[in-house]
Amino acid sequence: MRRLQFALVAVLIATAATPLRGAAPGSISGLVRDSTGTPQIGAEVQLLRPDLSVIASVYTNSNGHFVISSIVPGRYAVKAMGAWFLPSLREDIRVRTNTMVNLTLNTLYEAMQWLPAEPRAGDAQKDDWAWTLRSASNRPLLRWLEDGPLVVVSDGSGAHRRLKARLLATGEEGVFSESGERISVTVEETPTDSRELLAHVEFAPNTDAGMESMLGFRQDLGFAGSVQSVAAVAVHPEVTAGGAEALNEAAVRTWETIHLGDEFDAEVGSNEVLARLSSPSDALIAMLPFASVGWIDGNSAIRYRMATMIPGTHNADGADETQAQTWLPAISASNGALAIQRGRHHEFGWERRTDLSGLSVMAYTDRIDNPVVEAMGHFTTASPEAAAMLVDPSSGLIHATGPGFSSTGIEASFEHRLPGENHLRFDYARGEALEMVPKSPTTQAAGLLPASVDKELAGLHPHRTQAFTLSLSGTLEGTGTRWRASYRWQPEETVTQVAPCVQNAAEPYLDLHLRQPIHLHGDGSSNFEAVLDVSNPLVEGYRPYLFSDGSLLIFAQEQRGVRVGLAFSF
Repeated sequence: MRRLQFALVAVLIATAATPLRGAAPGSISGLVRDSTGTPQIGAEVQLLRPDLSVIASVYTNSNGHFVISSIVPGRYAVKAMGAWFLPSLREDIRVRTNTMVNLTLNTLYEAMQWLPAEPRAGDAQKDDWAWTLRSASNRPLLRWLEDGPLVVVSDGSGAHRRLKARLLATGEEGVFSESGERISVTVEETPTDSRELLAHVEFAPNTDAGMESMLGFRQDLGFAGSVQSVAAVAVHPEVTAGGAEALNEAAVRTWETIHLGDEFDAEVGSNEVLARLSSPSDALIAMLPFASVGWIDGNSAIRYRMATMIPGTHNADGADETQAQTWLPAISASNGALAIQRGRHHEFGWERRTDLSGLSVMAYTDRIDNPVVEAMGHFTTASPEAAAMLVDPSSGLIHATGPGFSSTGIEASFEHRLPGENHLRFDYARGEALEMVPKSPTTQAAGLLPASVDKELAGLHPHRTQAFTLSLSGTLEGTGTRWRASYRWQPEETVTQVAPCVQNAAEPYLDLHLRQPIHLHGDGSSNFEAVLDVSNPLVEGYRPYLFSDGSLLIFAQEQRGVRVGLAFSF
C-alpha cells in the first residue's frame, strides 16, 4: 500500500510539472470601442508575439466583438486598428484558456490633447501593468524599465502625471575630463499625454565651472511616429590644448521617426555641433546628418543606415541617454587645434527576431576622419607634447588625432533570452582599425627613442582585423541586483575600435556594471541605489611609449576606470 501511495504522489508531481505547451489551446475575445463607448464594426484585431510580430488577424462583428481561437498558452500582445483611429495596443497578456481583452480606439486629435485622457468606465478592463504613461486611454507611451533610464510614471488611468527626479553622487577615476567627483540631477516630466521633457545637469563640486547638461524633448505623433530634439552642453575648464584652456562643447540633435504602416519605418535627422577653447576665434562648427530606413516583414527586417557623427561616449548596450556625453561628438587636438571625430558610415543589414532570440548580419563601409586616440600621459615640464594635444591634467589622460582611414567590413550579432530575465549576446566584427606597435625594449635601450608624439601618430596605419564580444545581463532574484558584464576582444596593437559606427557595440575589454537597490522600507520599496561601473580592470591593450625628452605615453582603446556612487530617486 505504501509503495502505491508513493507511486500516486509521483504521478501527481509529474502531472503538475507538465509544461504549458502541452495544455489545451486557449482563446482571446473581447470588444473594440471608441472613446465614447460605441462598438466598432469591422475593426482589425491582431494577435502579436512579445516582439510585436503578427501571428493572427481577425475582424470585429456588428457588435464590435472579436474572437481569436487555437492559441498556444503563453504571453502575447493584442492590437486593434480601425479607419480614422490610431492603433490601440495591449501587451503582456497571459493566455491560458479563455481570456477577455477590451480595447479602445482614439483619434489623433484625442491623443494629442494637452489635458490627460478622461478615466475609462468602471467596467472597462484594466491594464496588466501598473506603471505606464499613456497617450490615450489605453495606449502605453512610456513605462518604468528596470534596466533602462529614469522615466516618468503614472499609477492609473486618468491620473495626473508625477514628476520623477534622480540625484546621483559618484566618485570617478580614469575618465577623460573628470575631476574625480561628480553630482548629477536628472528630472523627467510629461506635461501632456503626448509630450515628454528630460533635463540632466552634472557638475564637479571641486571645480569652479566644470559642468555637463542636456535637455531633451519628445512629441509623440501616435501611429505616425515622433519628433525629438536634444541639446547638450559640456564645459571642461581644466582641459587644455596649445596653451589655451577651457574646452566647451555643444550639440543640438533633432530627428523625426516616421512609420508607414506596419511594413516601413524611417528616421531622419542631423547633429549641429560646436567645439571651442577659451578663444571664440578657434570655434569649430559642423553639421552632421544621419538617416535610416527599414522594411519589415513579420519577424524579419531589412535596414539601411547612414551616419556621420561618432559620439564621445560610445552608444553601447545600456548607454544612459540622459548623459550629455552620449550626444556630444568625440573631440581631440592636433598641433593645438581642435578636431571633431566624424565619418561617412553606410550599412545595409538583415535582422530576424523571435520571442526568445534575435539574429542580425550587416555589411558596412566607413571613412573615419580625425579618429581620437586616447593615452595616459606623463610629461616633463619642458615637454612640447602637452601643447599639441588635448590634455586633461585631472585624470592624466590625453586625446590626440590619428590619421584618417577607410574601412569595409561585416558585423553580426546573436541575442538570446535566458531563464530568469537574463540575456546573452554575442557580436562579431571585422574591419580596419588603427594599429600601433611599441618600440621593443632593445630598441629603447639603444637610445633609439621616438622624437615626438606627432611622428608616432603619423605612423599609425589601418590594419584589417576582427573583434569578438560576449555580453551577459540580468537581474538577480531576491536582491534585485541589476548587472551587466561584457568582454570585447581585439588585438592589443589596435588603438581604435573595429566598426566604431556600429550601434549597440560593447566597449573594449572587460566591463562590469552593477545597480543594487537599497531597501529601507518594510514593504520592499527602495528609493536608494548603489552604482558600480568598472572598465578594463585587467589593464589590457596598453601600448607604452617613452620619448627622447623623457615623456611617457600609454596608449589604449580603453583606459582603466572606476565609478562608484549612490543614487536617490524621489
